[in-house]
Amino acid sequence: MNILWLQSGGCGGCTLSWLGSERGSLFRELADEGLEILWHPSLSEACLDEARELIEGCASGAIPFDILCLEGSVLRGPRGTGAYHRFGGGQPMVDWVLRLAVRAKHVVAIGSCAAFGGIPSAGMNPTDACGLQHDGDVGGGLLGPYFRDASGLPVINIAGCAPHPDWITETLVMLARGKLGVDALDEYGRPRFYADQLVHHGCPRNEYYEFKASAEKHSDQGCLMEQLGCKGTQAHADCNQRLWNGEGSCLRGGYACIRCTEPGFEEPGHAFESTPKVAGIPIGLPADMPKAWFIALAALSKSATPARVRENATADHQLRAPSVKRAKK
Repeated sequence: MNILWLQSGGCGGCTLSWLGSERGSLFRELADEGLEILWHPSLSEACLDEARELIEGCASGAIPFDILCLEGSVLRGPRGTGAYHRFGGGQPMVDWVLRLAVRAKHVVAIGSCAAFGGIPSAGMNPTDACGLQHDGDVGGGLLGPYFRDASGLPVINIAGCAPHPDWITETLVMLARGKLGVDALDEYGRPRFYADQLVHHGCPRNEYYEFKASAEKHSDQGCLMEQLGCKGTQAHADCNQRLWNGEGSCLRGGYACIRCTEPGFEEPGHAFESTPKVAGIPIGLPADMPKAWFIALAALSKSATPARVRENATADHQLRAPSVKRAKK
């Protein structure tokens, strides 16, 4: 399967993440699965004129290709012309994407910008940035809510800012093997092999979360949800199970989850590292948890917090180790 990768309004961080794959040679792995990159703006050797000729061949149907990958937001402005982003100084990128999408067997949005609009769509959105098939959490985007590829799939949204390299590679491999159907995508078009998990799953701070023993500053070991804006209980991703670089995640590095795999993460309505509350209750409660349950469980948990957990939560290192308890015979 041939991959044509274009970059629109973005920082290139998705490509940078992808190149950080730990599986060895990325290109050898793709080749082993029968995947070939026809062109990539950062990885291909073709000059501008050669690239434009190749892409024109793909858009006209003269050069067959299978997967269209777009990295970065679609910039529709000003006034729907797409003139804010012209490929190589010529035709607007939106025109290229529209022509290529109907030729591709599959269309893949790489990262939350291409999926939902992401960072470029924040604020007043002067460039009229959007995703390929979503404008935030609303179906639409450039291709419209009813777009389907040749196999009946919507745009496949590998959301994340940036996505884990394995999310990209495994999605492409599933397409190459014919193993990715409609039932393998969630309601936002994200591959369920990673989007059916929560960042909360596998979080090393879960003991502190269970007892609502909260950190007060970023160097503390406690839970970051109650005071420091962590949204790991709402973010769909397996970041704490499929670690980055074999050992890391935002939470393991001491940073709160900002829910970057979700539409609208770029505008939470408050500072990223704060937790808004109403009557002392966080606005953003965990997924699937009614407010009444959270209040009851939080009160019970705090009353039962072991002294060890309470002390360690507001320290930057372990102050008290777990006690040794002998088994009863």
